[in-house]
Amino acid sequence: MTLTGILAERIRATGPISVETFMAEALGHPEHGYYMGRDPFGMAGDFITAPEVSQMFGELIGLWCALVWQSMGAPERVVLAEMGPGRGTLMADLLRAAAALPPFAKALEVHLVETSPALANRQRQTLTGRNVTWHRRFEDLPDGPLLLVANELFDALPIRQLEKADGLWHERMVDLDEAGTFTFALGPVVAEPPLAPAVRGAPDGALAELCPLGRDLARAIARRLAHQGGAALIIDYGYEKSAAGDSLQALKAHKHHPVLSQPGHADITAHVDFQALAEAAAGLARTHGPVPQGRFLAGLGIEERARMLMTNATPEQAAELARGARRLIDPGEMGTLFKVLALAAPLLPVPPGLESA
Repeated sequence: MTLTGILAERIRATGPISVETFMAEALGHPEHGYYMGRDPFGMAGDFITAPEVSQMFGELIGLWCALVWQSMGAPERVVLAEMGPGRGTLMADLLRAAAALPPFAKALEVHLVETSPALANRQRQTLTGRNVTWHRRFEDLPDGPLLLVANELFDALPIRQLEKADGLWHERMVDLDEAGTFTFALGPVVAEPPLAPAVRGAPDGALAELCPLGRDLARAIARRLAHQGGAALIIDYGYEKSAAGDSLQALKAHKHHPVLSQPGHADITAHVDFQALAEAAAGLARTHGPVPQGRFLAGLGIEERARMLMTNATPEQAAELARGARRLIDPGEMGTLFKVLALAAPLLPVPPGLESA
């Protein structure tokens, strides 16, 4: 049975399901989930992420990690972890850059947190020859000072959607219409939903989004940093401040796709609420940012790095480097929509690239 059939059968048997449940099943169902059995990245897939745009992205993240490691007092051992590591491209570029600082490279214990068997296999191919350990959960990472990278992870965590009607917030549900097609429906009233003040007063008809898993993960990371030291870098697209609105979207073959159509066959994401993540980490770790990705990468020297790589490049390679840098930092491309938030142990200085936050 397809995932469409499984979910339709569940709705007929027990009633409408929440948007959060629908998204969780569409992305992570053990057999039919979107991420469980495919490589969705690249031109042949459904979308392209920053590490696939240019090697400079991962290299500069490697520089960031090295500088933070130095600010930590250059411990002889540090857990370098990436959550949602895609094809392993970012980590491969990061480790290549780390080799320029041998003491740092020697200190690294590399760990990847991945739930998809298909992507874990792809990561093993990309990182052949590297000593890497895989885990399914953040909590499974070994103890020790931590450098954590999460690029386009939080946007794929299931969200709740609330809809305001008659002055009250209701859970937004997924039901079946008379033709047996998935459709959105108004669910039960949610008493005292944990919404930001700027969202709580939205008018009737407004939608609000919450990501409980995202908040829980941000708080777990912050607690770990507070007790064991280190820093985390969260890069994603989303809102600097909490706001009402509907950001739920689906992508298939690089084009928008109806969110409720063919669950398991398209990527479903939602904008990240960076204010909510920072608030979840508050009181445990220091938060820095968010800042626009373009400003962050410019502060780390992406333009200088591009010029350096162009020195020995062919004209075609130089043009590709220029295109990659522009796509990563241009306000009309990824430079403004994508934000960077750092969480750091309380006594660490402001991490590089976030000084103006």
